[in-house]
This record gives sequence, structure tokens and C-alpha cells, in this order.
Amino acid sequence: MKTFKLSIVLLLLVGVFSCKKDNSATTALTSDQAADMASSALASNSGGVAFMSDNISANAAAVTSVGGKTINAVGVASVKQACGTTLTDSATYSGTTASVTFNYFAKYTHTLNCNTQEQPDNIVNTLAYNGTFSGPRISTTATGTANATIAGLTTAAASFVINGEYKRAGTFSSKVGNMATGNSNVDIVVTNLTLSKPGRTISSGTATFSVTGMAGKLTYNFAGKITFNGDGTATLAVTGGSTYVINLATGVYTKQ
Repeated sequence: MKTFKLSIVLLLLVGVFSCKKDNSATTALTSDQAADMASSALASNSGGVAFMSDNISANAAAVTSVGGKTINAVGVASVKQACGTTLTDSATYSGTTASVTFNYFAKYTHTLNCNTQEQPDNIVNTLAYNGTFSGPRISTTATGTANATIAGLTTAAASFVINGEYKRAGTFSSKVGNMATGNSNVDIVVTNLTLSKPGRTISSGTATFSVTGMAGKLTYNFAGKITFNGDGTATLAVTGGSTYVINLATGVYTKQ
């Protein structure tokens, strides 16, 4: 009987210590927190895809071939670039609103490709940036890269079309739920992101995304699809999870 009682006590102690270890060793990340990271990688005010697409389309709208032989569809040219050449520029972007603070440094390269008539046809863009973002739900410190080709520079093209990949890696602190902290990797692959001329408003397009990393001692992995709705929003659907409609200017979303 003594041996039996001792065995029970040992089992109970093992159970207690196991529970304590499990509770303290992991920090779960929710679908909503993954959506916070994805939306900040999309929105203009956090240096996301909408911000990048506006910048490279503004550059495309300004490019003409050297000598002024032809200009693009908006009829205005302020940047003269020879076919096949690469230009580099950089800029710092910062701002503060009631709920958002951001500060980014970005460096761009633009390689102009022309058609057989020596008209600007498309621009291959690369981007490297670093900076910080703090919003009502999440704050991040990150570096990122992007590779994107923008087509539709000819006068006959009705829209600009962007295809490319946007990556962001860094640390995050969630301000909601369990207040998770950790590191993150966000990868967004954009297909046929279409911007109207001359206003450069996003009218359509799709993307796939992944959000991966460590929160506490637990790895997380979310993925899904993004649809650009043409009304200043994008719908983000997490595979096996929730759907969110994101404001591309602010990053604020509505959970469906």
C-alpha cells in the first residue's frame, strides 16, 4: 500500500510540473494577430505594398525616354531615363497621427525597359528599406525588400500593372489579446496589381501571403490569399481561419 500511495504522489507531482512548464514555455499567436502583421505589410501608412505600388507607379508616370521622343500615358514627364539604364534614389518617410507613428528609410533602383519603338514599356524595381511602425494593435521594427515590375508605360496602355514580391522581417509586439512578442517574416507575392491612369488608384489584383516566426517559444505559420477590391480595401483570407477586409490607407481591418 505504501508503494501504491507513493506512486500516486509522484504521478501527481509530475502532472503539476508538466502543466507549469507548458503554460510558461509557449505563447500562442492568433489569426487576428497574424492579420495585424499582414495588414501593416499592406497599408500605405506602414510602408506596405500599397505604399510601394504608389511610389513605383508615380515614378513610372514620370518617366520618358532620353530626348523626349515619347512620354507615357499621363502626358507628363519629369524623369528622363535612357532605355536599359538603372537609376537609384532614396527617401525617408515619417509621420504621426492620433494612433499611428511610422519612420522608414527606403532605397529604390529602377531599370527602364523599352519596346522596339524605343518607347518606355516597363520598369523593373528593387526596394530595400528599414524602419519602425507603431499602431493601436501592433508595433514592429523591420527591414524589408521588394522586387516588382510595373508595366503599362506606353500611351496605349489603360492601366499600370505590377507583379512582384514584398518581404518584411523583424520583431513585433502585439498590443491586444495575450500581448504576444516575437519575431516575424511576412512574404506577399502580388499578381496583376492594376492601377488606373492617371490617378494610380488600385483597381484590382490578387496576392498570396505567409506570416511566420516565433512568438515566445512557439513557432507560428499562417498563409492565405489577398484580393484587392478596387475601393481602397483588400480582402485577406487566412487559410483555415478568418477573413478580414483591410483599409489599404490605414491598415485598419474589419473581421468578417
